Amino acid sequence: MSAVSNPLTELLAEKGVLLADGATGTNLFAMGLEAGEAPEIWNEEHPERITKLHQDFVDAGADIILTNTFGGTKHRLKLHHAQDRVHEINKKAAEIARAVADNAGRKVIVGGSVGPTGELLIPLGALTYDDAVAAFAEQMEGLKAGGADVAWIETMSSPEEIRAAAEAAGKVGLPYTYTGSFDTAGKTMMGLHPKDIHGVANDIGGGPLAVGANCGVGASDILSSLLEMTGADPQATVIVKGNCGIPEYRGAEIHYSGTPPLMADYARLARDAGAKIIGGCCGTSCGHLAAMRAALDDYTPGPRPTLEMIVERIGPLRNKTAEESSATPARERGRRRS
Repeated sequence: MSAVSNPLTELLAEKGVLLADGATGTNLFAMGLEAGEAPEIWNEEHPERITKLHQDFVDAGADIILTNTFGGTKHRLKLHHAQDRVHEINKKAAEIARAVADNAGRKVIVGGSVGPTGELLIPLGALTYDDAVAAFAEQMEGLKAGGADVAWIETMSSPEEIRAAAEAAGKVGLPYTYTGSFDTAGKTMMGLHPKDIHGVANDIGGGPLAVGANCGVGASDILSSLLEMTGADPQATVIVKGNCGIPEYRGAEIHYSGTPPLMADYARLARDAGAKIIGGCCGTSCGHLAAMRAALDDYTPGPRPTLEMIVERIGPLRNKTAEESSATPARERGRRRS
């Protein structure tokens, strides 16, 4: 982990545990974003809505807010004919978040959200490693110019793509964090295991400020990944930003099963399992986040949870691996509190 002083490590040293924000996409859909629209374009077209989302998360108690730039590389933006506006879109997004953070009356960190390019790297696809580095660097230059404190590399599947993004952060001069999405039988789609997250890019630049997991399947599954990550390196600064329960289709709409009390319990379990940065991903509203803030503020340390304890309190695992199948019956008896 990097020893260089920066706002994120300073706030971690001061507070011990930080609350990251909740969902971007889910909440923007609630504000009127249409399926197929690029959320990133809203930084220019509806900056007041992005400001409101950041402000609502800060009001709910977030210590870290992420810019609305998950799909901010040229590879994602070309789908919306905006590949020539990478710098300005990312800069604008960071400026919006920076203004909210600076007006918060307390220290709030701006993480520049950097999602995957959506392209497969050679040999599985056509994207070269150097091209991936260049695309991430172009995005991060905009984020840095707009005032982001850290490059927040998230929802990654490929270790090589994590490394490319980390290398880009080094070129641009931004500290970085990275998280994988362990949504395929307990690993990422490209086969990365949670316990191996620490070594993916620790040799690049000063190393990551924090590593961890986000998105994935559900709250129980990401807590299972968390146990493996903190078990592999108890000293690491680990991020967990789980989905709000389980996605369920109701007609054409997706609803998430997690209630504020369930997400509060998830936050307590994450704290006991060793996470230092705890937030929510898909489906996590400001109401959920406020409950998580209260849970962390009222925190009474508990024992490191077992998988069985997590299942009992949060609900059954949805993303079972072959090794876990022998324990399935006990897990299926876990009652989902939704």
